[in-house]
Amino acid sequence: MSAVFEYVLGLADDALVSAQRTGWWISRAPQLEEDLALANIGLDQLGQARGLLARAGEVEGAGRSEDDLAYLRDEREFRNVWLVERTQSDFGVAMARLLVLSAWQCELYAALTRSADPGLAAVAGKAVKEVAYHLDHASHWVLRLGDGTDESHLRMQAALDAEWPYVEELFGPVDPDLLDAGIAADPVALRPAVLGRVEQVVREATLSVPEVTPARGGGRLGLHTEELGYLLAEMQHLHRSHPGATW
Repeated sequence: MSAVFEYVLGLADDALVSAQRTGWWISRAPQLEEDLALANIGLDQLGQARGLLARAGEVEGAGRSEDDLAYLRDEREFRNVWLVERTQSDFGVAMARLLVLSAWQCELYAALTRSADPGLAAVAGKAVKEVAYHLDHASHWVLRLGDGTDESHLRMQAALDAEWPYVEELFGPVDPDLLDAGIAADPVALRPAVLGRVEQVVREATLSVPEVTPARGGGRLGLHTEELGYLLAEMQHLHRSHPGATW
């Protein structure tokens, strides 16, 4: 498979899996307005995933649609980072994860608006406006919880500690040919701005930037945590049970 296909697929899977995890919060968020906010964020992520999967299918040239790529691949064929695939049944964890992910996507999509791949640049141009809202939303919650009660402060710090091992995988290597061709964004160049955004919010929330050992990662190579398999089983069940059906 081409390096362009693998790169676009990885970004698509990040958005797709994150959308699935975010959607879990609908009816479970701490207040009705948050149900609606997270539903909208999840829909934004799903829209990004659709655009990227469609572009990946075009690049691959094998006739696979966005639905084929979303529903008919097995776990080892997914290329998302570990950050997005684990369960997040604690609201603080959900906000810590959204803070990190959206800060990274803000810088990533801004860089990709200048991509030499026109399809990728078009998706990024729309997505960069959406993830700016996601970052603002997560930032407000981290500030509110971190600088709130003693209990909320402790739980928000624990949430950051839980998510921080998975941050480094976002800056993993990209095929140098894609960088030379101006198609991909350089993850090394993105790192200072991303961490700067996150650390500013963390400090304002009276929290501490965790000092933890990075997780092994491997999502870009198709190596995943056990939890992705359960997520895919739920997400893909209907499509695989009724192949070819349309609604």
